[in-house]
Amino acid sequence: MADAKPDAEVAPDEEAPEPLDAEVAPDEEAPEPLDPEVAARRERALAHVVQYGDPVLRARAREVEVFDDALRAELARMGGLMSDALGIGLAATQLGRLSRLLVYRVEHESPVQTLVNPVIEWSGDDKEWMEEGCLSLPGVHVDVERPVYVRVRARDGHGEPLLVEASGLEARVIQHEMDHLDGVLILDRTPRDQRKEAMRALRERSEAA
Repeated sequence: MADAKPDAEVAPDEEAPEPLDAEVAPDEEAPEPLDPEVAARRERALAHVVQYGDPVLRARAREVEVFDDALRAELARMGGLMSDALGIGLAATQLGRLSRLLVYRVEHESPVQTLVNPVIEWSGDDKEWMEEGCLSLPGVHVDVERPVYVRVRARDGHGEPLLVEASGLEARVIQHEMDHLDGVLILDRTPRDQRKEAMRALRERSEAA
């Protein structure tokens, strides 16, 4: 996710390893190696994240109609996987579920935010380019232009209405994750030359696996 450091979330005393899902840190120096326990937890979480090439990432998620304990448990699971994966945003489609759900957290000490059936009802004219990465596209970081300000209507896990007015990184993360719910990837929003380079890197990674 791009202006940013969007899907890259870390525990309070840990350093983010690199830009992850919906996030960007183009000017940061190489981080210290992760603690082995943190790295292992991240690896386990990433095993649940659908990777580029899976058709579910190109599918449009469906509206949520039932707000029950099962939904709230799924949102809690998403938040836990996002945090363990050191991400700052995660959409349900990235876990193979075609429901319009997303979670995010852009500050370490903040609670995980959940949005159900989010809709952008307004976006500002000001736009900004930033590098984004994605948990579903490991190793890929590309420039993406997005509105700096958005207003989003959604519901929480209990079905109560929410109105989120976001700017900067928060706005970028939300837009990145909402793209996932519509089957849109950062590869679709980056300049052609960067897309070609990213596709080459993904192909080489796949062949080496």
